[in-house]
Amino acid sequence: MAPLTVLNTRKKAQTRLSRDSEIFTTIVKAIQDKKGENIVSLDLRQIPEAVADFFIICEANSNTQVRAIADFVEEQVQLQTGETPYKHEGFTAQQWILVDYVNVVVHVFQPETRKFYNLEEMWSDAERTEHND
Repeated sequence: MAPLTVLNTRKKAQTRLSRDSEIFTTIVKAIQDKKGENIVSLDLRQIPEAVADFFIICEANSNTQVRAIADFVEEQVQLQTGETPYKHEGFTAQQWILVDYVNVVVHVFQPETRKFYNLEEMWSDAERTEHND
């Protein structure tokens, strides 16, 4: 069987992020500005298997709001830091949009979808911080 090379296509940047990093604070503020709810971050830096330093997770009550939050996060991160996402997914169904900045991954869910996938439980070893106003 051939080695799994797909795992090597996505590499974390060498610099570790913190909650004080400009990209992190910009993302949280953008979500808050668009009225994202139940905002939490999971600190994955101590988990060797983690693909990022942080997950930032929030929810919105409609497809329109899910899309608006994800779009605004991308817009604000571009304006404030000059960074563009490595990848984004979910813009078609708009139940769960993922915006991947390599070291920080943003998850914008509708409530039922968030409950179903339960990322906070899946990554329960991570330190959890709430970011609600």
